[in-house]
Amino acid sequence: MLKREDLNMVKKRIEEYGMLNYHVLEGMADWVRVIDSEGTIIYANRVMKEDLGYNILGMKCYKAHGKDSPCGFCITERSINTGEVIQKEEIINGRYFSVKSSPVTNSEGKVFAAVEVFRDVTRERKLELELIDKNKKMSKDLGFAKKIQEKILPSKEVIENISIDYIYKPSEMLSGDMFDAYHIDEDHLGIYIADVSGHGVSASMMTMFIRQTMRSIKDNILSPSDALAELYSRFIALNLEVDKYFTIFYGVFNTRTYEFRFSNAGHNCIPIKYNKEEVEMLETKGYPIASLFNEMYYNEKSINLKKCDKILFYTDGITEAKDKEGKEFGVESVIQMVNNHKDNILREIEEKIIAYSWGEQHDDFAILLMEVIK
Repeated sequence: MLKREDLNMVKKRIEEYGMLNYHVLEGMADWVRVIDSEGTIIYANRVMKEDLGYNILGMKCYKAHGKDSPCGFCITERSINTGEVIQKEEIINGRYFSVKSSPVTNSEGKVFAAVEVFRDVTRERKLELELIDKNKKMSKDLGFAKKIQEKILPSKEVIENISIDYIYKPSEMLSGDMFDAYHIDEDHLGIYIADVSGHGVSASMMTMFIRQTMRSIKDNILSPSDALAELYSRFIALNLEVDKYFTIFYGVFNTRTYEFRFSNAGHNCIPIKYNKEEVEMLETKGYPIASLFNEMYYNEKSINLKKCDKILFYTDGITEAKDKEGKEFGVESVIQMVNNHKDNILREIEEKIIAYSWGEQHDDFAILLMEVIK
């Protein structure tokens, strides 16, 4: 334990060698202590002594923290030896401290001690650790949601007399793109592709709404235009903000007559129908599914398909992919690829988009191919 005259000498040295005023140090909320070149505590301010005990004066610095041996990296020793200001973090009695050590010099400029300031950062660190734990849980939940979203996609298979194939690539863990193909009755198949505004959790939740609603509509409404009008009505009932909306192109294929009827709710990536002889855009206009009006009606068109006809559905993650100069890939490039690669179009588009955008994907994209096989 330091004697009173020794403590008075420390006070004097604090004033002499340009440190903060002694009374200021005593009034600080942060812990402050001075360590000499032997690693001995020669001064500690009032709050540090109250928290750790008045007997820390004259004690080796590491013992004041309840340690049996010196720290593996001693910032005080480094400050005294090099004259540097060093900082590190320590845990003392379950509390987190940011500790900064600064050299103390005498009138000749020689370093004889180091002053350490302990800032309690326990609250910040605990909040940080809680945030890390929550992020881990969220990542786990997002991973689970990603698996569910992928599992509900249609199978790559033959349905009656058409085959279904696709490529599906979210820009984040979850996607705002959705497509589906399903039986309506023994003579009809439904197929659609949708693109929700935004990305992530909210967009993926909207895809669940689209899928569930379309599958509940299909048993009672055969007409594509009426189905989209009903989808619009059910969306309005959700009473969402105006920035929540999506586009969807929906078609119904008659497996007996080969008639394909379709309607479009604002989907600007017009599906492309093609075969070895011709390429045709399936154009029809309609408003997106959004909080615009109380009800909405959609146009409907019809074409006849035949064996070997294909329809390529896609989202704007394809057409809006950008090169290093910011130029978009565009619909014209998609049509050009259809003309040049009719037999392996999905893989060709995927590889082209990756190369075109230098491997950077900023939006979800989905490519769905329907082919009449018999």
